[in-house]
Amino acid sequence: MSLQFEIKKHTLVFKFDARTSRGRLKTKDTWIIKAYDSKAPLVCGYGECGPLAGLSIDDIADFENKLLDTLKNLTGQNLPGNSTNLEPLLEQIDKRLPSVIFAVETALLDLMNGGVKMIYESGFNRNEEPIPINGLIWMGEKETMISQLQEKLKEGFDCIKLKIGSLPFKDELSILELARAEGKASKLTLRVDANGAYSYEEANRILEELAKLQIHSIEQPIKQGQIAKMALLCKNSPVPIALDEELIGVFGRQQKKQLLADIRPQYIILKPTLLGGLQQTREWIDLAEELHIGWWITSALESNVGLNAICQFCATFNIHLPQGLGTGGLYINNIDAPLEVSAGHIKYDKQLSWDDSFFQNGFFQA
Repeated sequence: MSLQFEIKKHTLVFKFDARTSRGRLKTKDTWIIKAYDSKAPLVCGYGECGPLAGLSIDDIADFENKLLDTLKNLTGQNLPGNSTNLEPLLEQIDKRLPSVIFAVETALLDLMNGGVKMIYESGFNRNEEPIPINGLIWMGEKETMISQLQEKLKEGFDCIKLKIGSLPFKDELSILELARAEGKASKLTLRVDANGAYSYEEANRILEELAKLQIHSIEQPIKQGQIAKMALLCKNSPVPIALDEELIGVFGRQQKKQLLADIRPQYIILKPTLLGGLQQTREWIDLAEELHIGWWITSALESNVGLNAICQFCATFNIHLPQGLGTGGLYINNIDAPLEVSAGHIKYDKQLSWDDSFFQNGFFQA
């Protein structure tokens, strides 16, 4: 098999200004790659690389050129006989391009499985086992966040994640108090995501307040890179702490294990696009479980192409916690897919279909 690649840039448009502690998002550029055998060009696998602005290490000005160079280097090589032999090919990609590794890996897995958007076979893509997910409350004005909360509760979510760090904390606390009034911790799980918004001193005070509301966990209370301070927070916090940004740019099994051993978080959050693909994510999971650290998987604002791959990967594990995979409905121009969110779960509904026209037009040779 002689591999060939094509790419297509797609600018996703948010339905609203998506606010985080790093700023507002109105659009998000992403690249869909197509992989096929030159002798059988009608069977194609698809993957997505979409660096997240201000967060991904491959959020760089000349990203598309780097992507094209990478695919040109891989063009003409043979597709391995099975997924366990993909690693040598993926290792040829610069580790500083994690979203490209994720895209190539998932495109080749799709191609190996016949080019039918199937990355892994499981009960998920047979529409037998939906994945539990959290309902995400984006930053906004207080009234807007309350409205989002009410909507998510009405939709049947029993796990809510609130992004915090942009409003005065007393306002965010009052929203969480409203949420807790809707259900005890045994019935309604509340998570918060700070995206590194606080100083160490602020974080200590905020954690004490959050503990009163039986918050399940807080993601990245302080900025990454403060290993000693994060370790102290994790050791003494009355609220379990989950590392997120802290994992980005950490390569090699030993370095990953050392980071987890040094900080000893209660949880880690895994975004394959930011971490260098599915096998790299699996390595984080293996190490976390060795150290008795909990985990869940989260999408990083991919289109439905990337989200589909992450969901199918996620479904290969014995899921204990709601995952962060409910981002498919954020865009007015997402790629139509059989993914559907209902009653706090994401499922692969075979009665729905992919937008085949998207995959037939607009690609150009790498």
